[in-house]
Amino acid sequence: MDIHEYQAKELLSKFGVSIAPGGLAYSPEQAVYRAKEIGGTKWVVKAQIHSGARGKAGGIKVCTTEEEVLEAANELLGKKLVTHQTGPQGKVVYRLYVEEGTEIEKELYVALVLDRVKQRVSIVASSEGGMEIEEVAKTNPDAIIRTEIEPQVGLAEFQAREIAFKLGLEAGLVSQAVHTLQGCYRSFTELDATMVEINPLVITKGGHIRALDAKMGFDSNALFRRPQIAELRDKSQEDPRESAASDRGLSYVGLDGDIGCMINGAGLAMATLDMLKHKGGNPANFLDIGGGASPERVAKAFKLVLDDEGVKAFLVNIFAGINRCDWIAEGIILAFKKLEVKVPLIVRLSGTNVEQGQKILADSGLPIITAHTLAEAAEKAVEARNKAVGA
Repeated sequence: MDIHEYQAKELLSKFGVSIAPGGLAYSPEQAVYRAKEIGGTKWVVKAQIHSGARGKAGGIKVCTTEEEVLEAANELLGKKLVTHQTGPQGKVVYRLYVEEGTEIEKELYVALVLDRVKQRVSIVASSEGGMEIEEVAKTNPDAIIRTEIEPQVGLAEFQAREIAFKLGLEAGLVSQAVHTLQGCYRSFTELDATMVEINPLVITKGGHIRALDAKMGFDSNALFRRPQIAELRDKSQEDPRESAASDRGLSYVGLDGDIGCMINGAGLAMATLDMLKHKGGNPANFLDIGGGASPERVAKAFKLVLDDEGVKAFLVNIFAGINRCDWIAEGIILAFKKLEVKVPLIVRLSGTNVEQGQKILADSGLPIITAHTLAEAAEKAVEARNKAVGA
């Protein structure tokens, strides 16, 4: 789960990471009020969406008068920002963060990420922070510092000092850098984060280290024990299909194809998507209904897939172990009764109680296309999709 910049900063500040004074605004008038609260003569108005590269997309405005703050807020609120991370559909700005302007001496980059191969938290840092960090990683990889953290020990002070010296910090700034890095690491481990990124982490002209932007991501499977993090979820920034699935306990990932899929087991789901691509189709989603799916759960999954108006054909591929094919078949019949199924439906069942399941479908009299193998099911799904769109 991702959160907004202002939320990440608030969390990091509780672990000792220095941030600029700022406040949240939902209207232009509130943005001006925040600027007055902060004081000074320079403010930064930032669009709050779940994406990086907001500056390049025009989502960050530097203002020197309250009138400019009002104009910036008017321009940003309700605007759709398109970045390389949002995709062409972009994300709409519903809230702003107004922050005190910072006099920057130097920009750094710091991130903590989970290295799943080495099973360690790694710190990635660079003395060349800012909007072009991705380009730096491509063109000058030697400028990227990487440090693995031993989980039994945590981020030792000597490791943090080494990172600070490699970043080229002056001796007077090292203790601040150590404090910041250790705060980031504690936030990562104590909040079940999967990523903490500060870009840029700046050295101010006054000689302070400050997080000017921050991103945090969290392990969704750990949210049950982190209610204070779960409350930070912003559904407006999520794919509505994925949000609806999550609320119903289903594992769903929206894709950009037009063949809807309902499958049990992540491995079989990936194989099914590969087979659809091999046969010339494009899946509209990844949907794993899991083990022990009841007819009611199957019907919910059906509705989720069919709510996507871009779906032109629907493939159900079930290999029943814990699941039972008769339950799946009953769920399909239930879905037909409750929903208006307008697209071709292709069903492949295999495993526990497969004969009963196939009989239930055959006796239903519904226009269901059946298949015995994955390859056959994928081929029939692509054929049905092509026929539906007149291809």
